[in-house]
Amino acid sequence: MTASATDAPTLAHPDKLFIGGRWVRPASDRKLRLVNPANEEQFFEVPEASIGDMQAAVAAARQAFDKGPWPRMTPAERAAKMRAIGAALAKRSEALDKAWTAQIGTPVMIAKGSSAGGPGILDYYAGVAESYAFEDLRQSNGYMSKVAIVVKEPVGVVAAIAPWNGPLMTMLSKVAPALAAGCTVVCKPAPETPLEMFLLAEAVEEAGLPDGVLNILPAEREVSDQLISHPGIDKVSFTGSTAAGLHIASVCASRMARYTMELGGKSAAIVLDDFDPAKLGPMLAPLVTMMSGQVCINNSRVLVPRARHDDYVESLATSMAAIKVGNPLEEGVYMGPVAMKRQMERVQYYIDKGRSEGAQVATGGGRPADLNQGYFIEPTLFTGVDNGMTIAQEEIFGPVTAVIPYDSEEQAAEIANASDFGLSGAVYTEDTDRAYAMARHIRTGHYTQNGREFDLTNPFGGFKKSGVGREGGPEGMDPYLEIKTVFLPQAPSHL
Repeated sequence: MTASATDAPTLAHPDKLFIGGRWVRPASDRKLRLVNPANEEQFFEVPEASIGDMQAAVAAARQAFDKGPWPRMTPAERAAKMRAIGAALAKRSEALDKAWTAQIGTPVMIAKGSSAGGPGILDYYAGVAESYAFEDLRQSNGYMSKVAIVVKEPVGVVAAIAPWNGPLMTMLSKVAPALAAGCTVVCKPAPETPLEMFLLAEAVEEAGLPDGVLNILPAEREVSDQLISHPGIDKVSFTGSTAAGLHIASVCASRMARYTMELGGKSAAIVLDDFDPAKLGPMLAPLVTMMSGQVCINNSRVLVPRARHDDYVESLATSMAAIKVGNPLEEGVYMGPVAMKRQMERVQYYIDKGRSEGAQVATGGGRPADLNQGYFIEPTLFTGVDNGMTIAQEEIFGPVTAVIPYDSEEQAAEIANASDFGLSGAVYTEDTDRAYAMARHIRTGHYTQNGREFDLTNPFGGFKKSGVGREGGPEGMDPYLEIKTVFLPQAPSHL
């Protein structure tokens, strides 16, 4: 069974852009041509937004923020609209699932039903908006003895820039809190994965969101560069590579624009000596190969006690070799291709680099023998790895992980922390107290015992070069708000 154009979702307006609350003709005839990574064939095309389209989108969002009703609506009114968007999006769940599989090769067994998280995050932030303390009455200790009202107001127009690996949920983790805060948004999806944003725009239109509150810009990186430097953009929310994040931070700093970023990771799973080797492989192998390893919180380093090194390696190698790799449309396939040709070449470069630096391949290391078409890479496990090697320090973003031995728990923590990144991590142990103690030693923003939890109703983000700020939870709305302090002789009547 091969993927074809019939596997793409049906869009209401595949030849237009959503700007200012309307479907409009793009300013140019340029197209984004989407390639299915399972068979290397083009299956769809959508308009590519130009600089002129970007300027129109920012102008629409600016008008909607400065003059429109959205920032001036009550939190409850905004919440009702957000729930309406979620309900409209839920009607498109099958199309969203198809889009994810067709664009980046996410297997149907993972994609199916995953779109339920989109309405969920909109509903969650609708609830946050209804309960959030946008005004806080305090007593001033200043010499005038006035009362103080600490007000949290929307930051303004937000540029939300999402990557290709999780296009819907990553974008909604920005859009939902921004809308809840009262901001207006220009969404710039990755050029490889624009389809979800067309479906989101349809849901926004159906829900009756005021014109210009949310705008969609499917475009290449040139438009992104102009977007982040546009004076009409008050804040940039970005998920992607650390290199791109550093560039965006410098551009925002030059004009004092606000920004939050969720960037790369090189997370370590630390296996403690009480954990049964037979359990490690079945638990960890599905995580390091999920979405072909194209997950920012992937455990791409596995730290094991030296005394039991071989037992843990055998368990993990056996389980990784048993992962079913193939066409993502086939039931039972757990791992599809990597998302694009350049990604396959990148992963293969790191595999070759690991070998050249002296690491050994315990399983995998190339293309599956029975798959000669598509961007497929075998689940790959390295041993004989020193933490200073390239494959232990740089983010590979593929189904590749490295086993590193340690001699004490203190050394394990040192190895885990010896990284430019600090996004995620895990500890495998049957002892919760030991797990919590290890979690407190690791300089990372996200940590799990015996697995990998991901929950956007709790804060998520990184230390060090893994990002700035947090997404998820009530804390995820804070970056979309500015704080104002108002001193009055007495409290206003509504407080």
